[in-house]
Amino acid sequence: MTLRASVNMNDPVPAVTEAAATGEIAEIFADIRRVLGVEVVNLIWRHLAMIPGALPTAWGILRPPYADGTITAAASALRGELDLPRLPVLPAAALSAAGLLADDVRTIRNILAAYNKTNAMALVALSALSLRLDGATPIHEGASSHDVAPPPVALGPISLPPLPSAAELSAATAELVLTLNRFGTRREHPILASMYRHLAYWPSYLRNR
Repeated sequence: MTLRASVNMNDPVPAVTEAAATGEIAEIFADIRRVLGVEVVNLIWRHLAMIPGALPTAWGILRPPYADGTITAAASALRGELDLPRLPVLPAAALSAAGLLADDVRTIRNILAAYNKTNAMALVALSALSLRLDGATPIHEGASSHDVAPPPVALGPISLPPLPSAAELSAATAELVLTLNRFGTRREHPILASMYRHLAYWPSYLRNR
């Protein structure tokens, strides 16, 4: 298989862009979007696509628990146990003053919901994959079915705009994305989170966060 990739050399984690994916990689990306119910492929999957054989192997192992709702149930339980801080709600008047229309706000909420959903699932799934690769016994081989939470009702697909490339961002917006991306990390060159770049369609919203 010949792999063609668009690599952002400014990001310490190279990844295959969805637009540049071909062949088996493109097919797996499409399956990930379909099974997860979102219109974006998270960075971790796109990075695995850079490693020969890694994405087909990882997705082959994790697709069944994704598809049957096991990972979704575990991720929902994880989110339910988090004690998250209460952030002030931006009033509608402030959003309007920032130039955000009702459709903009709806799309922003979809983006946040999509990343909130898929990031929690990825944490659960990849932790399980790491344990499996280390030789841990799969739960269905060492526990009864009563130990596994029933999968929740599947959510409908979340519609998202395309993830813009770094080249599509103005210098000011790119700097804003990088500034937000540095929050919460001690690394000199942190991984560039896709979510901030996805929200770069609305610089006024990012400036208010």
